[in-house]
Amino acid sequence: MASRSHQFTTHDLTPEEFRELGYQTVDMITRFYEDVDTRPVFPAKSERAVEALFDEPLPEHGESPEAILREWETRILPNATHNTSPRYFGYVMGSGTMMGTLAEALAAAVNMNTGGWKPAPAATEVERTVISWLADLIGYDPDCGGLLTSGGTMANFIAILTALRNVAAYDTTGEGLQSPTRTGRYTLYMADHEGHSSIFRVADMLNLGRDAVRLVPSHDDLTMDTDALETLLDADIENGDIPFCVIGQVGSINVSAIDPLSDIARICDERDLWFHADGACGAVGAMLPELATKYEGLDRADSITLDPHKWLYIPYECGAILVRDTDRLRRSFDMEAPYLHGTLPTAYEGHEFYQHGPQMSRGFRALKVWISLKFYGAEGYRDLLRQNIECAHHLDSLVRREPDVAAIHEPNLYIYSFRYVPADLGAHDSLTGEQQAALDAYLDTLNQKITDVVQESGLAFFGTSAIHERTVLRFSICSHRTTLGDIEDVFRAIQNAGAELDREDRPSLVASHPVFERRA
Repeated sequence: MASRSHQFTTHDLTPEEFRELGYQTVDMITRFYEDVDTRPVFPAKSERAVEALFDEPLPEHGESPEAILREWETRILPNATHNTSPRYFGYVMGSGTMMGTLAEALAAAVNMNTGGWKPAPAATEVERTVISWLADLIGYDPDCGGLLTSGGTMANFIAILTALRNVAAYDTTGEGLQSPTRTGRYTLYMADHEGHSSIFRVADMLNLGRDAVRLVPSHDDLTMDTDALETLLDADIENGDIPFCVIGQVGSINVSAIDPLSDIARICDERDLWFHADGACGAVGAMLPELATKYEGLDRADSITLDPHKWLYIPYECGAILVRDTDRLRRSFDMEAPYLHGTLPTAYEGHEFYQHGPQMSRGFRALKVWISLKFYGAEGYRDLLRQNIECAHHLDSLVRREPDVAAIHEPNLYIYSFRYVPADLGAHDSLTGEQQAALDAYLDTLNQKITDVVQESGLAFFGTSAIHERTVLRFSICSHRTTLGDIEDVFRAIQNAGAELDREDRPSLVASHPVFERRA
């Protein structure tokens, strides 16, 4: 045997060093939470400026752990967008529970891989419990199958692949979409306005092509027109296509719309189609008894997407997919490899998540959900959800009483969109096509500029979106820290920015179209 040329080492910290650094880390996190209400929500720095702060060579030698940790407060936090803030209203991002933060540290410490049961017995059973609890919360069968994912896109992917493999007339697991017996194109359906873009990505990932996603006309309230759905299904079948899945929105991305779930369930039952409910944004609202009528039919879905890192405030990342029939889910992802579970059966076997989804290696996401659900309880979560909904209704009331702001829809859950329109620009009844186009473009730009000004101030973060092809201000109020006062402060900032920008920019509009001269 060759002699050793050096002493083996782990380079681990000693227990005493780790404890001291742990205390420092907890102190930094505590200071962060203490200041969460007053921190600038957005750093308002360019990509190049932030990139330059982290443009450094790979360290050849290790650095002091104390110095490394200090960079959290000097380099990371000042250049972070804080979705933990009560005035973060962008995208659909939960605010992060404190208990979830502690859970993440604990999960990282034990470092279990929840792909299989043997590498993660406790973690596997915690996740199975969490899936059952999430189903129970929203009135779904708690004996369903499912798993936690990175987010809504992967949850939708799992659901729609499961739909395809269980509805297709041949074995797509072995043959893929290359079967010589295949005739026609597989198609799936969602509402034309509020259907989520992730469905197109899923169609890409399944190699169905984006054109396989059929867009169903919507009602004025932006919910799916199910009569139009049936007409479209009949036309596609007549054309030789093969419908296999209908996606109902359960709290849509711009207006929190909930499609007519019972009607979709009936149509899918009658036609032997898979009914998938995309509830990434809003499914958890089903836990509120006062909203029960909005969610009628959700319990009939074959699968449901639900993102705990959205309206359950769980730290990123954490999506979820629930599937009524566990066997159908397993059939879609089942695989065998002797190194995964051994060549002969033993007593030490259990639920293998790699057989129920695409990941072989999976982190212990469930711990932060399990701990947060135990901490708040269902009733605590109901209180927090009601607060968010109250904030959305309060914002709607502010919008409707101010002449320079235009309401677009009734508030549904917690996502609310509206539009800044100076009162004198909203009163033009007879415009030429050219004048209307100029006005629309001006208002679209004005609303985007308002968003930029408020973001750059650090007061709040919200985004713009498009409803009926017009730019709107979009608020996703899913922070458990948001108050009515936060809503009022940001609304005033919008009004002030809008008035100032309109004074500055109106002359350029009037120069081309004098009809838009400011009127008293």
